[in-house]
Amino acid sequence: MQKEEAKRVWSRLKIRTLLDLALLIPSSYEDRRLLREPVVGRENTLEVEVLKSRELGNRLLLELHLPSCSKNIQAVFFRVTSYHKRLFCKGSRHIVRGRVTLFGKSLQIVQPKVLKEYGDILPRYKVSVKESIFRALLGEYLNERALYEEGLDSFEAAKIMRLHFPSGEAEIPSPQEKETLRVLKFVEAYNHLKKLRGKREEFPALEALKNDPGEFIDSLPFELTPGQWRAIVDIRRDLMREERAARRVVIGDVGSGKTMVIFTAAVMAGERRSILMAPTSILARQIYEEAKKYLSGRLSLALVVQGSMEGEYESADFIIGTHAILYLEKLPRAALVMVDEQHRFGTAQRASLESMVSEGERRPHYIQFSATPIPRTQAMMESELVDVSIIAHRPFERNIRTEVIGRDSFGRLLEHIHKELEKEHQILLVYPLVESSKEIPYQSIEEARGFWEKRYEGVYVTHGRDRNKEKILEEFRDRGRILLATTVIEVGISLPRLTTIVIVGAERLGLATLHQLRGRVGRNGLESFCFLYSKDPDNSRLREFSRTDDGFEIARLDLKYRESGDILDGTVQSGQRFRWLDMACDEEIIAQAKARLDGSGK
Repeated sequence: MQKEEAKRVWSRLKIRTLLDLALLIPSSYEDRRLLREPVVGRENTLEVEVLKSRELGNRLLLELHLPSCSKNIQAVFFRVTSYHKRLFCKGSRHIVRGRVTLFGKSLQIVQPKVLKEYGDILPRYKVSVKESIFRALLGEYLNERALYEEGLDSFEAAKIMRLHFPSGEAEIPSPQEKETLRVLKFVEAYNHLKKLRGKREEFPALEALKNDPGEFIDSLPFELTPGQWRAIVDIRRDLMREERAARRVVIGDVGSGKTMVIFTAAVMAGERRSILMAPTSILARQIYEEAKKYLSGRLSLALVVQGSMEGEYESADFIIGTHAILYLEKLPRAALVMVDEQHRFGTAQRASLESMVSEGERRPHYIQFSATPIPRTQAMMESELVDVSIIAHRPFERNIRTEVIGRDSFGRLLEHIHKELEKEHQILLVYPLVESSKEIPYQSIEEARGFWEKRYEGVYVTHGRDRNKEKILEEFRDRGRILLATTVIEVGISLPRLTTIVIVGAERLGLATLHQLRGRVGRNGLESFCFLYSKDPDNSRLREFSRTDDGFEIARLDLKYRESGDILDGTVQSGQRFRWLDMACDEEIIAQAKARLDGSGK
């Protein structure tokens, strides 16, 4: 195959690596090995001699002899041409392939195909080029030595080669055979990790940040968790390098204490300046108020949100704000950029903030924070593209009871709400819609609000399209009793008196979203409750969710039930889809592939 033609075929098949090609395994196999005896109920390849030939209407009936076993078999052709009549003349011999059945007591083969090539197992491929061209491509590029040079060991290479070139095998290869399936999973993981590593971009840092945060950490009125310590150690190692700007994602479960990690990173940057961009004004203000509590006297602070500024951002050591930061006339030089709840920002917004303080090839150290846990398997994969720290444990355990309920439990739910309101606690009801829809069999906020407003005082309503939602959330925090909202409340204001959340139509939401919503309650250690209201209260996915509050286990369950999104990139479409690898279960295989890539195992 000529190089230019091969290049076009690679492009047409959307393959970039030899392992991409190797993983395009056959969709089926055609057994063209000659059989001595015909086998009823399957495809047979047989040597035959024509004894008789006759036409019956538009059919051609043949009486065939099988020299290998001295038996006869009938052949029937329903689409007859002059070619068939000439080909199957009396006394002629052929190799034919077709399905053998019983017609009465006689053997019969229907519309057999005459083979010019036989004797082997022929792999069949579902590809967007001619099979002959694809086979030529395989023959040109795929061999055990090439696979070994790509990083596979001899056993793995042999398994892959057997799938593509099974000639003379005693059994037709099966990708579902235990060892073969394990090899396919490994190759898929290894190939993906290699490609991710190749995408990673590295730039020199604006400068190394070497401030010791020890004194600040010692001044805190509480102990940091092991997860917080590990994240801080990772970040300090990153920031002390000048030859490579940090690119790290810190992933912590709801309430795991990411804010203290953010403050510690800001202390490390010190007078070299750090910027934090948060998704909402409420969240930015909350972090700013916390920063004043813990960082005053150490760092000068500034807040930049839409329509409001506090402090002098031009000279502040630590600037906290929303996307309003992007519209400042000029950002001061900052050696560290941080983004909180990074999946809430578009890629362009995040890149814009980084570029505003870059100097030529030199970039600020860049750290993203996310409260959306991902499975360990996905973290292992994505760490080839960006460094990952995981804060797995919370500073204190929350006391949240989760229960799946249906319509018959509504009376009991109202009694519970009444008791919580008597304790001066707050209630959140999350509805799937703002207005009614025939497509979704649940009440909307507009349909439900009359019921709650008639029975209770202090009912507030907001949703994603509400321009005043941040103001309403602040008023509810200070004076409200019941809040009706959509999933706009998923990430945002801290509501210390909120002890009950009711999620209507819970089965319609992903488990990660349910976990984020549940994270709104129990922030101060109060006994709290999460009710998953569903017209399908026996839903197994919801019941599994209700039995754990571990965000990383929930992320694994989310993978088990549906394809996960690319959380690290903040996109909403499905993430990398694998044909063989199971991201919910194959952690050991991914770890082995990662070790192989790092050179610690082959």
